[in-house]
Amino acid sequence: MPGFGLPGGAFDGCDPPDAALAGDCVHCGFCLPTCPTYVLWGEEMDSPRGRIDLIKGGLEGNLLDATAVRHLDQCLGCMACMTACPSGVQYDKLIEATRGQLERRTTRPRRERLIRALVYGLFPYPRRLRALRGPLRAYQSSGLRGLLARVGLLRRLPSVLRAMEALAPRLGPAPALSERTPATGTRRRTVGLLTGCVQGTFFPDVNAATVRVLTAEGCEVVAPRRQGCCGALSAHAGRLPEAVRFARHVIETFEAADVDAVVVNAAGCGSQLKEYGHLLRDEGGDWPARAEALAARVRDITELLDEIGPLAPRHPLPLTVAYQDACHLAHAQSVRDQPRRLLRGVPGVQLRELPEPEICCGSAGTYNLLHPEPARELGERKARAVLSTGARLMVTANPGCWMQVAGTLAGMGERMPVAHTVQVLDAAIRGIPAERLLADALDGPGTPLPAPRRPRPRAEAEAEAEAEAEG
Repeated sequence: MPGFGLPGGAFDGCDPPDAALAGDCVHCGFCLPTCPTYVLWGEEMDSPRGRIDLIKGGLEGNLLDATAVRHLDQCLGCMACMTACPSGVQYDKLIEATRGQLERRTTRPRRERLIRALVYGLFPYPRRLRALRGPLRAYQSSGLRGLLARVGLLRRLPSVLRAMEALAPRLGPAPALSERTPATGTRRRTVGLLTGCVQGTFFPDVNAATVRVLTAEGCEVVAPRRQGCCGALSAHAGRLPEAVRFARHVIETFEAADVDAVVVNAAGCGSQLKEYGHLLRDEGGDWPARAEALAARVRDITELLDEIGPLAPRHPLPLTVAYQDACHLAHAQSVRDQPRRLLRGVPGVQLRELPEPEICCGSAGTYNLLHPEPARELGERKARAVLSTGARLMVTANPGCWMQVAGTLAGMGERMPVAHTVQVLDAAIRGIPAERLLADALDGPGTPLPAPRRPRPRAEAEAEAEAEAEG
């Protein structure tokens, strides 16, 4: 990748990183053990403070060469460093502004440009994703996947297509959501539901469970049609004009819905909506105020349920549960206690904590597609942490984490039931037996397919046959 920059410095005058925010870093090192890439490689420039040094250099007039760009690209944006930082460094704003500059001013290799065009031309567009459901379901049910694996074609796909194929969850029928669902009993709130792009396409059962739980807890639910992408993937990649366009549409949609709160059940989306005020701060007219007003009404599903308190009775679910903190829920939104309180409120549920909970699983929006090798290492690290708890069910709050960890477990030959927090609450409210919940979480819609068997080398197969004949 060639270096980039113009005379006078690496950054232009269009929303450069804030020098004052970069100056807040005192290089104390508290961020190092929480940074996934530093944990993997031990490389200073792949740590938050190292990347801030690169940003400071750019602000001082230094050009960013290909190596510097690679270090900045390799950040997952998990924000674990912000939780660990005693100085309150706003790393999220620094890396987002820097990536906005990189996106506009870096000339990437042709192959990388094509991969990014594919990823960002597909995943932020719900209609395009929904168009894939039929062909993907046919592919999954036809046996073609196993055939391609046996003849070795899956291994020959480009890395991004291999990653997409491996991550794609099992698809079932998509439950239709009503645009307005009345509360059960006395209405306590009227809430809007962000259905999401990946969540709505690949995990529609999570949205259906969210509506059932909210209505059971006295909330009228409005799920506006054609609500579009929230802009999270675009913003995290530095595609800021695109993110602003998506954000304006979401704001208009939920303003028209006239709701008390906007509920989100995907951690990355919720984090993005809460940052709309910052994202639209330089837009003209009344957009900054409208963005701030909407952001103030955004709640993660567990935040809202914890805030209003339980109303519907919970039936027992005798289960050991490993709760995995999604980075953009725990670090970006500081929502940690609420999901744990809700899960502990279900009779019979026993929570087990993961070791290294602050280390990202490697999903990080589109990171596992753009950087599959470090994502694989982080996925295996997280999968081993989940297995070490001995829990029967893993629970998380983000579709990316679900696909990354569940898919990694399947690839390791350790398939494990995985569910969203709201699905556990839904089962408890509806009286679904624990064994049925586990069965659905292992083999139902949204779960990973078993890893296809790879063809063994001929010599290995012949040696096994000889051993069997001699035995």
